[in-house]
Amino acid sequence: MADAVMAESQGHGGHASADSNLENLGYVPELSRNRSTWQVMFMSFIMASVPYTISTTMTYTMTGGGPSNMIWGWVTICLFMLCLGASLAEITSVFPTAGGVYYQTFALSPPWCRRVMAWICGWCYFAGQVTITLSVNFGTTLFFIEALNLFKYADGTGFTENFEAWQTYLIFLGITLFTHILPSIGNKWLTYVELFAVFWVIGGIIATIVTILVVADHGRRPGRWVFGGFEPHSGWPDGWSFCIGLLQCAYSLSATGMVTSMCEEVRRPAVQVPNAIVGAVVMNMVAGLTYMIPIAFVLPDTSMLSELSNPIPTIFLYATGNQVGAFCLCIPIIILGICSGITCVTSTSRCTWAFARDRAVPGSRWLKIVNKRLEIPFNALLLGMVIELLLGLIYFGSSAAFSAFSGVGVIFLTLSYTLPVACSFFLRGRKDLKYASYHLGKLGVLCNVVSISWCLLAIPLFCMPTAIPVSRDSMNYAVVVFVGIIIISAVWYIISGHKNYKGPPSEGLHIDSGESQEKFEPNKIPPPQ
Repeated sequence: MADAVMAESQGHGGHASADSNLENLGYVPELSRNRSTWQVMFMSFIMASVPYTISTTMTYTMTGGGPSNMIWGWVTICLFMLCLGASLAEITSVFPTAGGVYYQTFALSPPWCRRVMAWICGWCYFAGQVTITLSVNFGTTLFFIEALNLFKYADGTGFTENFEAWQTYLIFLGITLFTHILPSIGNKWLTYVELFAVFWVIGGIIATIVTILVVADHGRRPGRWVFGGFEPHSGWPDGWSFCIGLLQCAYSLSATGMVTSMCEEVRRPAVQVPNAIVGAVVMNMVAGLTYMIPIAFVLPDTSMLSELSNPIPTIFLYATGNQVGAFCLCIPIIILGICSGITCVTSTSRCTWAFARDRAVPGSRWLKIVNKRLEIPFNALLLGMVIELLLGLIYFGSSAAFSAFSGVGVIFLTLSYTLPVACSFFLRGRKDLKYASYHLGKLGVLCNVVSISWCLLAIPLFCMPTAIPVSRDSMNYAVVVFVGIIIISAVWYIISGHKNYKGPPSEGLHIDSGESQEKFEPNKIPPPQ
């Protein structure tokens, strides 16, 4: 194991070394290693799809506090996520498997609770990936409908203003099917889709900021208001209102650790994936500020925007003064949302497959199969699609479904990212990271503390209603979905898990259930020269 990790750390391992390292961690290589560092970074960047995620969740910052909430909240969360991403990068450079944070939690937990900790993390990771993918596809649906509403009938009503729930669901169905079919039949072309999406993001941002700043049909806001204006409309106290607005930023960057599921599809995962995690956060931070600051200069009344489910089409209309022009600015966001959905589907299927090969989900025998012709875990991908379509039915009961999906996705993913960090920090004293190929030294301690603190804030924060007083439509149902999935996880553990689930293979950790955790020192090897 030492030789394999060593080769990975130095970057000379290639396919053979990566596969050897994976085998030493207890797994048989089954996926094709066809991605470079930049391709993995682009994938992570497109998962976040900053212009799309910011646009579909802007109602949170307009409700929470307006322009300063949007800009300074973004900077704050980017710094939090940079710490969390760096913490994950350290650990991933030691345990580069498609199980990602799930495997890492198992490896870093003491023997007496290893199985349960990995089970909790794995279910959070699985549920988070599924619900975030669902929220991306559902958000694209709602944004598309709101963009069509820019066009009015003679009586002044929007083109889709009177859409019924079944019509919305049909559009969601079409988008969900498309985002699952493409990665099913075109896995070898996905890197080209992601590369296209990167340039699409750059082009879309440039087109948007040039158009709205040059036209500025209703003028431009002063810089003092853009960077210092705070106009909360949530009904909560000002400080908490600002925190509520952070959901936009947290949702946009929730994909930070999802890319760890791609560790078995890159040539040097211990080096490439950590670099991609951190690099994507930095790229997203720059892209987000570049996109949001110009928009803040042309914002209309924020109290009006806080009442809208998707303020961006209205903002574009206000800035351009033209329905067709505003709709054209919405097109790049819609296409980017579809690209983001495709990358999220890809990551979710790998996560599900990795969890299933350790017999941790119902139907694991079927879900752990890799389709040799398609070179993907097709059954795992199909399961994700079915779950998303079923959860989408919640929209028939409440229009607040998107808030539930996005909120619970952030909660689950943040918790799953933080568990291995907390295990490494509190239980192992970070000693397993000493010779990691991506080692932060003393800075890693600060990153770990910030990451854990952010998780402790995010869980209650994103279960809270966006505004008060609370109504049936404004209720945050994230807590309902969260508790429901936790119950399903617990019931399945009682029915099957405690008998059949042994956790990830422990051969590569040089431990067994009877040995002391102190004997687990997988990285006690000389540092790279």
